[in-house]
Amino acid sequence: MSVNTYVVLSGQSIVVPTIDNLRTVSRSSAFTPVHETVEVMEAELSAKERNDLRRDPRIRAIAPPMPLKLIEPVEKKDIDASLFAAATWGVQAVSAPLSSFDGSGITVAVLDTGIDPSHPSFRQVNLIQKNFTSEEDNDTHGHGTHCAGTIFGNDVDGMRIGLAKGVRRALIGKVLGQGGGSSLTIARAIQWAVNEGAHVISMSLGIDFPGFVHKLVEEYEYDIEPATSMALEAYRANINLFSELSAFVQSQDYFDDGTVIVAASGNESNRPEYEIAVAPPSAGTGVIAVGALAQKSNGLDVAYFSNNQVDVSAPGVDIISAALGGGLTSMSGTSMATPHVAGVATLLAQRQRQRSGRVESRSLLSQLIASGTTVPLVSGIEEEDVGTGIVQAPID
Repeated sequence: MSVNTYVVLSGQSIVVPTIDNLRTVSRSSAFTPVHETVEVMEAELSAKERNDLRRDPRIRAIAPPMPLKLIEPVEKKDIDASLFAAATWGVQAVSAPLSSFDGSGITVAVLDTGIDPSHPSFRQVNLIQKNFTSEEDNDTHGHGTHCAGTIFGNDVDGMRIGLAKGVRRALIGKVLGQGGGSSLTIARAIQWAVNEGAHVISMSLGIDFPGFVHKLVEEYEYDIEPATSMALEAYRANINLFSELSAFVQSQDYFDDGTVIVAASGNESNRPEYEIAVAPPSAGTGVIAVGALAQKSNGLDVAYFSNNQVDVSAPGVDIISAALGGGLTSMSGTSMATPHVAGVATLLAQRQRQRSGRVESRSLLSQLIASGTTVPLVSGIEEEDVGTGIVQAPID
């Protein structure tokens, strides 16, 4: 009898029968109705046990863990801040300098490669770090540090890099190391972030579909045709996993402050030759998929690498932010666009909380998508490439 590892998402606390290797991450609340919880479980299941669980009405998703990889920047380069304006072009393009909000009172989660906590731009922030990898706690890549800087980093050498400089509490989940990560890791990290009170979750990562096919071929010795079919089924199951997890996260609106999840669409396209659609987790229903924009002489245009079928867009080329070890660096990618959207979401969450006393995720998600505008974009741009357009910070 074959046994495989699965991620199991449950709508309430359950006991999974005949499974010894089971690890559970649970989110419960004193305000949650009796028997109502959200659980992410890792279980070794036989085919019979898996099919039995699929018939259980309490089980919302079962998916094999798929490898996730960092959405690597397409370009990196060092910069001299003295040669640039008082704020990055991305900060200006989303109108953050015009906003009366700064993210005060809002908790942001960055699920990435970690952070460099010694960077001066984070000195004012209480960084709550959790390592989901087997590597050292802090960022050794620079990607997570750069993304965090765009969301809430303080000024560096007189340049404004962060949209929500009033954030004082940030959750830093290190979910990607040199060996990548998995959809199980991300699901657990999302649960951790929600448990810790995150209002906004930012993720610049995606499922490695080719890598999963390669693993099935190399490690399990399947031919390429069945390996691809198996990978497609796992891909579909993981989209459902993140969609259901997002729905559960939004359901917490009834009992506590809500949470929105923002994720990068990916850099797999090569326009105009071909375009690739968004991948999980950004492909999940309820997850905001972000495309990248570049500056052109006649306006903002879709970055050549940006995947399509996105919800909104943001600056993603030549983005200056915090560098590993201090100072600043420039990177390009949908990974760089995502924290701009997360930053605008943070400002909107602050406004919502001031007006209504709480953050409501469905309303916040709607406001974030509605903030998009196509006015600064080049003419003839297609909606599936930019969504509602470039997000805008709240002015009043």
